[in-house]
Amino acid sequence: MGRVTLQTIADRVGVSRMTVSNAFSRPDQLSDDLRAKVLAAADDLGYVGPDPAARALARGSTGAVGMLLTDSLTEAFGDWVATTFLASVADHLAGAGLALTLLNPGGTHEIVPARDVAMDGVLVYVCGPESQDVAWLKRRRLPMVGVDQTPIDGVAHVNVDDRAGARASAQHLLELGHRRIGILTIGFDDQQGIVDNAAVKPYGFAGQQRLLGWSDALDEAGVTPTIALAPFRPAQAAYDSARQLLQLTERPTAVLCFSDVYASQVLRAAGDLGLQVPSDLSVIGFDDSPLAIQLQPQLTTVRQDIQGKAHAAVSLLTKVLKARQDGTEEPADHLLLPVELVVRASTGPAAKSKARVKAS
Repeated sequence: MGRVTLQTIADRVGVSRMTVSNAFSRPDQLSDDLRAKVLAAADDLGYVGPDPAARALARGSTGAVGMLLTDSLTEAFGDWVATTFLASVADHLAGAGLALTLLNPGGTHEIVPARDVAMDGVLVYVCGPESQDVAWLKRRRLPMVGVDQTPIDGVAHVNVDDRAGARASAQHLLELGHRRIGILTIGFDDQQGIVDNAAVKPYGFAGQQRLLGWSDALDEAGVTPTIALAPFRPAQAAYDSARQLLQLTERPTAVLCFSDVYASQVLRAAGDLGLQVPSDLSVIGFDDSPLAIQLQPQLTTVRQDIQGKAHAAVSLLTKVLKARQDGTEEPADHLLLPVELVVRASTGPAAKSKARVKAS
């Protein structure tokens, strides 16, 4: 049998080609019995359905939403926060009748995803405003929502209140009597180890906001922290920077961390150096990932609602898509989602005397 078309099915059933088309794309136009008869004939003939590209061209939409990532998929899928967000976005899009298309950054081949992939709109996830991929999306004038990144003029955004969460975690340590406080936060790929406070520039919008929040509380209390940076990958980088902090002559009695993953490396380094948590050292993470309660002791951390963030991002993007379709003004809302400090066993009162650590 040759290629099966709508006309092939129409001839089999004895109806018009438009009736067959309606059975797939406008089922409300047919009776249940007639539609069932058309679909049964299509199945018997091995028809796979209307060509997606042709349908998209006809209706002026692809039914797909892109998500631009800052890292490769391998990197993204190695991060609990990113994978939870991606999965939740996909679920919420499916509920809206939309599919998710993941877009790798960059591209050295003829196809550049941000430039060439067909989509109705896009979520830009943790990408710097200077990104060439973001520039391509803006040139395409695609409906866009940014998530966890520096706001772009005229573009709707969803962020968690990183600054408030960081401020609360630093304030918690101050209330416990800590004054020698270290910070382990995210740096660029070439940034690792203890840095001069005046020159520190964390990677990404979340890193910058969390540093501002920690500084809000510490500056007010007259406390100057010791800051160490580490790139997100490999995990060993955070461990090495944590050891540098904990082997200082005047080592911190507490460490504020960019994430629960960074905090886990501080706990690992503390254990290797013979420090007890929290009697010798208090540690605070960020995210409240499953790792936080798997660690020993369980981790004090800042909880963000990742599923709520995904829902907010999808809801906002669907509003932008509808406004574009209706020709009305597109929302450029900046949503700031609340966070919560969750106190567990990794924080306690500052030690009265400095604990000694093992030699390197």
